[in-house]
Amino acid sequence: MIVSTTEKEIDSLIFNINEKNGSTNLELITDEGALQIFRFEYQNHGGSFPEPLTLQWRIPATKVKGMWKPTADFSKRIEADWELENHESRISIDAPVISLFGNNDENVLCFACSNAINRVEMAAKYREEDNHFYCQIIFFTESKYPVKDFSADIRIDQRKIHFSQALKETSKWWEGYENLKPTSVPAIAKKPLYSTWYQFHQNLNEDLLFKECQIAKDLGFESIIIDDGWQTKDTNRGYDYTGDWLPERFLNMAELVQEIQNIGMKVGIWYSVPFCGKKSKAYQKFKGKFLTENHRWAPVFDPRYPEVRNYLVGIYVSAVKDWNLDGLKLDFIDDFRSYQETPFGSDSDRDFSSIDEAVDALLSQVIVEVKKVNPEIFIEFRQKYTGPAMRKYGNMLRAFDCPGDYTMNRVRIADIKMLCGDTAVHSDMVTWHFDETVQDAALHYLNTIFGVPQISVMLNEAPESHLNMIRFYTKYWNENSDILLTGKFLPTSPLANYPVQKVEKDDKIILGIFENQFLKLTELHEKIDVVNAKPSEDVVLVVKNGKGEYNCSLYNCEGILVQKQKIYLEEGMNTFKIPKCGLAQMKSTE
Repeated sequence: MIVSTTEKEIDSLIFNINEKNGSTNLELITDEGALQIFRFEYQNHGGSFPEPLTLQWRIPATKVKGMWKPTADFSKRIEADWELENHESRISIDAPVISLFGNNDENVLCFACSNAINRVEMAAKYREEDNHFYCQIIFFTESKYPVKDFSADIRIDQRKIHFSQALKETSKWWEGYENLKPTSVPAIAKKPLYSTWYQFHQNLNEDLLFKECQIAKDLGFESIIIDDGWQTKDTNRGYDYTGDWLPERFLNMAELVQEIQNIGMKVGIWYSVPFCGKKSKAYQKFKGKFLTENHRWAPVFDPRYPEVRNYLVGIYVSAVKDWNLDGLKLDFIDDFRSYQETPFGSDSDRDFSSIDEAVDALLSQVIVEVKKVNPEIFIEFRQKYTGPAMRKYGNMLRAFDCPGDYTMNRVRIADIKMLCGDTAVHSDMVTWHFDETVQDAALHYLNTIFGVPQISVMLNEAPESHLNMIRFYTKYWNENSDILLTGKFLPTSPLANYPVQKVEKDDKIILGIFENQFLKLTELHEKIDVVNAKPSEDVVLVVKNGKGEYNCSLYNCEGILVQKQKIYLEEGMNTFKIPKCGLAQMKSTE
């Protein structure tokens, strides 16, 4: 709640700012008409704990269809002001941005904050009394220690561009801040990956694992993440033994890694970074240096202690060096947070008051030190920790776990992709039941096509038709990865879960259709690929400008060429059939 306000009008925007326990200043530093950037500064008087500080403005609720937030998933609806929950962002949760989009996917308002490390709350709520959206950015909602001086930039974009373009440019804006510069992305981060999680869980078997790698490599996968279970023989799906990170299950880890690398695959392993199980030696060593001991999984390390940070960094550096690893999957970063029992009193052994700033220091140290051992190492983070700060230390951002839910996988890939810049975006590991028809199995895989595919099924048990499908589309993905990852990406209809997506680069466009909707082309390209990622054959392509003759090849989902013909694309509506979960490749004859 705003306790007292100072009203400040800058051009057409009127900001209300509470100033109960300090002084504030708001300055317009960039003005490009419909795109403005403000610098917000706060100075605390007396060194007390700052109370929540709100910056608020409103815009008329016109031509707004929905609201986009980084992890809204299926819920991109308009929210009313009596819905009390705000969008929360901090270093390991989401990103400080909200987008209001219109009836034709156009940007109505996209506002973002440069404060991507410490916690900030944001909202754009509809007020029924006056039919306006009330926009808020709230700082210091979790004040546990004094803050003297604070500043953050606020970017407000009201340009009539596609909403995804506004988000992409917001991501580029974040990259311009020294404390948010992304790390480099190695080539291996942009290759299809085999994961052990969904099919093995913690029941890893060395011989079977190596056999799976051989099949995966033959299908076109270039790397593997050995997930939870490598470090312990305990299979209770818990974290009692985390913290020591000794390869109890694979006693000769270096030899296993070398064997897998010898067949041409890169190897990464999983760590649950914050957890220190009560059955580990580390638990006794770091007693008293936890954010909580009452977490549902395991006690949580307190990264505000340099001793804790150095210990964790040493674990990862030693593993990369001793086992010649190519990658790390650093998990559960979002559990570094304040808990009810987290101490914030004076402690000379802690060198940070802020948990978020301590996490930043920890992960900055990790990326620097492991890159000294392997400059091309890949590091994976998953939603919700895929915001602008996490790109400093992670070069692979993965959709949050959604086993068996290919629609959610598609949505989460697109949501990350619009904010990730050049950082590689990976699907959640796809998994399905082998009683599925090959077309239905293909639905799971094809919904990852605009990200980097990850797969997590027992390949040696898969039906031959399923393996054919995986091989065909992995080959297709590898051949078109440059377009899929670096081309202009356009997801449509966020409220309908992006039923049509497209990417274009140079003379080629790839269209993915996931529901029975029209495909729209503003203009024709020399090469047009249509991925029919739905369980029906009928496809309607609407061409706005141009016409031309094309050689068209139709493939079913196993990669069998079922038809080759000349087609003529007319301006307006064109109808044709593509096999269920199949592919049409068109090349101009001119």
